[in-house]
Amino acid sequence: IVLSHNGMDVDLKLASKVRGIDAIMGGHTHDAVPYPTSVKNSGGQTLVCNAGSNSKFLGVLDLDVKGGKVAGFQYKLLPVFSNFLEADKDMQDFLDQAHAQKVKFQGKEFVANDQLNKVLAKNDTLLFRRGNFNGTWDQLICDGLIETQNCEISLSPGVRWGTSLVPGQDITYEDMMTEVGLTYPNVTVNEFTGERIKEILEDVCDNIFNP
Repeated sequence: IVLSHNGMDVDLKLASKVRGIDAIMGGHTHDAVPYPTSVKNSGGQTLVCNAGSNSKFLGVLDLDVKGGKVAGFQYKLLPVFSNFLEADKDMQDFLDQAHAQKVKFQGKEFVANDQLNKVLAKNDTLLFRRGNFNGTWDQLICDGLIETQNCEISLSPGVRWGTSLVPGQDITYEDMMTEVGLTYPNVTVNEFTGERIKEILEDVCDNIFNP
C-alpha cells in the first residue's frame, strides 16, 4: 500500500509504471473518488483511491488477501459530518485564545477576531478553489493583483484550497486570509518578455495535462 501526496493524475501514472503496488491511497488534488480506478501494469494491477480533502470523507479500503495476493476488495467513502462531532476541548480553547488575543500590525492594535470578522465585500457569485486548473477565487485574486499592483498580467497558483462561498454571502477578512495564507504569500512585480511568459504557461500546462 502506498500513501501518496502526488495527486490523482500522477498516481495513475505511477500505478502504470511501477509493479508490486496493490493500492495507492492518495491526496494533493483533493479528488473525492467514489470507486477506485484499477490500473494495469506489467505486474498485474494497482488500485488508485482518493478521498477528497478537509476531512469531508474517510476512505475505507478492505482487501481480501489470499495466498499473499489481493483476491478482492471493497471500498467506500464515509462522509464525515463535522457539525455532529463534539469539538476537542483543548483545541477549542486554543483557538478561542488565539482569536481573543491583541495583535499589533502596521502601528495599529486590534483584537484578532474583530479583524478576522471584518466584512470586505458581499459575494455575487460562487467563489471556489476546487479544480486543478482555475477557480473563481483564483480569478478574484488575480484581478485584485492587477488592480493593486498596476500590472498587465497576474499569475497565481491554481490550487485546491479553503472553503467555498455562495452568492450573497459576506467575504470576510478571514475568508481572504484563508485563501492567500499559504506557503507562498509574497507578491512580487517583475518584467517578463512574451517568450518567458509563454514558457511559464507551457510548463504549467505540461505539468497539469501531461503528468
